Amino acid sequence: MRSAALAAALLAAMQMPALAEDTYIDDRSTPEALLRSLYNAINRKEYARAFDYFSTPPAKSLEAYQEGYADTESVDLLTGPATSEGAAGSIYYSLPVAIRATAADGGERVFAGCYTLRLANPAIQGTPYQPLHVEKAAMKPAEGDLPDVLPPSCGEGQAVAGDTVLAEAEALFAAAYGRSCTPPQDEAEPQSYTIPFNYSYDDEDAPKREARLFRFFCSRGAYNETHVYLLADAEGAVTPLQFATPETDIQYENGDTEGKVEDIRVIGYTAQDKLVNSDFDPDTLTLFSHAKWRGVGDASSTGTWIFREGTFTLVRYDVDASYNGEIDPVTLLDYNTGP
Repeated sequence: MRSAALAAALLAAMQMPALAEDTYIDDRSTPEALLRSLYNAINRKEYARAFDYFSTPPAKSLEAYQEGYADTESVDLLTGPATSEGAAGSIYYSLPVAIRATAADGGERVFAGCYTLRLANPAIQGTPYQPLHVEKAAMKPAEGDLPDVLPPSCGEGQAVAGDTVLAEAEALFAAAYGRSCTPPQDEAEPQSYTIPFNYSYDDEDAPKREARLFRFFCSRGAYNETHVYLLADAEGAVTPLQFATPETDIQYENGDTEGKVEDIRVIGYTAQDKLVNSDFDPDTLTLFSHAKWRGVGDASSTGTWIFREGTFTLVRYDVDASYNGEIDPVTLLDYNTGP
């Protein structure tokens, strides 16, 4: 029978407490950043800030605008690739947007459409300076998941230069983890890795495919920190990664974690979307995770996942369940034969 102390330690290591509110975001550097800031303001109930992102008031008054969100508990956002057009000393951006509004009673409504944003040429502006702002929004009710209802494009302008795959990964991370992950400002940008690979069915002389791995900081505790990983496949489609993880049954002498470990068995497998104290080695295409069950590190679980066939496979898992002051893990599985 698994001990309550071990279950509590695993829960503390692998889960992140929900935030009371989103981290403050006020960024007008890109159309996507401005939309994230807008809905960040709405989620934080900072309606005056949200109202001020519009050049033309989105309601007859701030009070009316705020009343429109009276029953809204939170809003999830997904944005697509922006396009731009120049006109009369300004740049106009068109941005595909999908949102999911969750009401206080748990009900959800989905909307999709396009935002138009404008930036007057900063080089010729005077004071007061007018930063990038929302000109208008055309949103309609929709049904489905946000990636499914997001318009593929808006407007007929030029694609905005930049790393569109990274932008999609950041938008997806914000939509999926914006309320459960709290990266500090100096770790807000994800680490990015390009992974050359081929499938086993590719010809020997086939050119290398490329996947991209994004590592996002999620949370930090007393002795553990967690990361979320997103993978862009060879076609550029971005999805959050789930990692196979053994479920263990640990038998202690006298049923007490202070006693000797008598047996450790794998009784099944689960999947987790956050890795603890993890890192990626681009030379071996290997992800490592080391979750401490208490601060001194004498009890822990360590996983190794290797990239092959376009995804990550669990190849090794070690558990140190002793709580005896020594570092003496037991290998429960080892299939580490390389990519």
